[in-house]
Amino acid sequence: MTSPGFRPTHVVPQHGMPAWDAPDPARPTVPLDPLLPVQLVERRGDWAHVLCANGWSAWVDGRLLVAVPQDPPAAGGPQTRAADPRPLLTRAERALAHYRAAVEDLAGGGLDGESFRGRTQGLRIGIVVDGESVWLYDTEQGRWVYGDGTRLSTYATDDGPGAAAAGAGHAPTQVVTPDGP
Repeated sequence: MTSPGFRPTHVVPQHGMPAWDAPDPARPTVPLDPLLPVQLVERRGDWAHVLCANGWSAWVDGRLLVAVPQDPPAAGGPQTRAADPRPLLTRAERALAHYRAAVEDLAGGGLDGESFRGRTQGLRIGIVVDGESVWLYDTEQGRWVYGDGTRLSTYATDDGPGAAAAGAGHAPTQVVTPDGP
């Protein structure tokens, strides 16, 4: 259950991270799960005190937290032609169907756990629909895009800033507002 007023500012790195009861390495606690949304409450040097959605808090190495992008652009700006989300939706449908078939085979006894892991390895699906807003994971570009019916724009990427200069093939994440980047 999410605490009222909880607004994540960061997420835990994809491999999780150790946590402590206090900013003291001698007082470890339960590690934080991968990609867990957290709210930064306080910083003390490299230490960060974070609040989790369930109200639990801990101290972590703040240098490892991944910042959450700002809110997507607000609707109501001038209407522009949107990139077509249908190809991304089609790829998400195919990936979900692939995963569902593997789950059915596993549940029906046609696959063992190792075969299931092999069949689903590398499969990534991401879609969030909230009313008119949609967030889609673009597996070909390694990025999340946001659409509000009037525009589709990059929301976050798998690669950090500067990756494009290193040959990643796309520009780093850029928050876009109705007034421009």
